Amino acid sequence: MENKNKISAAISAVMNYIRTEEEAICIQSLAAPEVESVQAARAAAMGPVKLWGMSGRQAQMQMRNMMQMRTFK
Repeated sequence: MENKNKISAAISAVMNYIRTEEEAICIQSLAAPEVESVQAARAAAMGPVKLWGMSGRQAQMQMRNMMQMRTFK
């Protein structure tokens, strides 16, 4: 009998969690048009993504990381 109580408690907790997540998604989808316009404005203000610059910075960070791990002598 105790196992049935535990199982029903676990099932009700999971169902409550799922219902809460669904409600959060619904609320988010209602607020999405405002968020998308704000994100579009930020992207326009920041300018284009410069891939060569990002690649160069990533290469420098990888080199420093290898030097810290003492891969080079």
